[in-house]
Amino acid sequence: MKRLVVVGTGPRLYREFMLRRIGERYDVHLVIGRPAEWETPYVRGVSVVPGMTADGIVAAVRDIVARGAADGAFDGAIDGAVDGVMTWAEDHVVGTALAAAAVGLPGPGPDAARACRDKHATRSLLAAHGVPQPQSELVADVAEARAVAEKFGYPVVVKPRAGVASQAVALVRDGEELADHFASAHRLPAAGLGSPDRSVMIEEYLTGPEIAVDSVVRDGRVLPVFVSHKEMGYAPYFEETGHWTRGDDPLLGDPAITRFLAQVHTAIGYATGATHTELKLTDERPKLIEINGRLGGDLLSYLCDSASGVDPGLALAAVSCGDAPDLTRTRALCAGIRFAYPPWHETRVEEIAFDESALPPEAGLAVPLVRPGEVVLLPHKDLMEGRVAFATAAAATRAELSVALDRALAALRCTWSPA
Repeated sequence: MKRLVVVGTGPRLYREFMLRRIGERYDVHLVIGRPAEWETPYVRGVSVVPGMTADGIVAAVRDIVARGAADGAFDGAIDGAVDGVMTWAEDHVVGTALAAAAVGLPGPGPDAARACRDKHATRSLLAAHGVPQPQSELVADVAEARAVAEKFGYPVVVKPRAGVASQAVALVRDGEELADHFASAHRLPAAGLGSPDRSVMIEEYLTGPEIAVDSVVRDGRVLPVFVSHKEMGYAPYFEETGHWTRGDDPLLGDPAITRFLAQVHTAIGYATGATHTELKLTDERPKLIEINGRLGGDLLSYLCDSASGVDPGLALAAVSCGDAPDLTRTRALCAGIRFAYPPWHETRVEEIAFDESALPPEAGLAVPLVRPGEVVLLPHKDLMEGRVAFATAAAATRAELSVALDRALAALRCTWSPA
């Protein structure tokens, strides 16, 4: 059994299934910022790094490797060698890449990891390599933003340089809207860039379907694992209200998309790990929205497993240890997730639960995300956390899946009032 260091875990609801699967096949040593809780059954050892700084992560991984070499044991295992280090946590992609490089294990490379965290750096590298993408410029104030927007032509997209989960990203149609949304994007710190930079990006708005491709990368070779399709809402924001994936999606083998993914990863210089690449299928060709140096969130990996039988977490673990991943598809279903939102901008939740007797047979998970007494806000320019529940389902066709998700969310029973 190989020895694997996993950096960070994230929310239990969204990541436990991956850690459990990995723990069944690898001796796992966990690096996290607190004592282990729900993770304990799946790991052999834990290193606590308060604050989870990049330097702290590197030091912890160095120590794990050194102890294994000195003792000939990895937390009780027979062989002391550490074979890989990985993360699926957005906040730790740079620290994990630095740690992998420091101990000579496979990884994306620190520069590539930084480029994935910094959207302006991504744009600059892609431009230097001629990779198709929207026009984009980094601006420091509203006057610069207006000048760029007028040059590109409205509507344009306003986004923070290093935001996550579409927070403070908005589609704006005129100068008045631009000033309002610029302020929100400017308030969001450029987390993970190691500087107080709060710059904002103004980008050309692309039309066409938007998809995401989660891939594992081994020694620079991009291996697409699954395609996910977004359901969007709450314009002018880009709130992802749901996702669906298909086990035998023909886009996985589309030559234009596979060539494009190779171009993007070459431009970034991404060596080994996992990526979540968002792109628009424009009339001309695919164009990059953004690339993230980790697997997608929102239970996308769970949906992939439900639809195809491929476990993206295990695929990431394999390449992180220098091995070929098992991407064998054992089923061809459609799987999806849909989120529920409150009825008012500011809503007080009094009761919330799913009526299990009303759930359709295709339903998988049905989970409230808030508790009675909480006040929930609909998505707006400073907040993208308006979800109150979600349901997943799997079915033979996209149409059957959509009906099943509708029925699953209809089984949510809520008592609430305007706050």
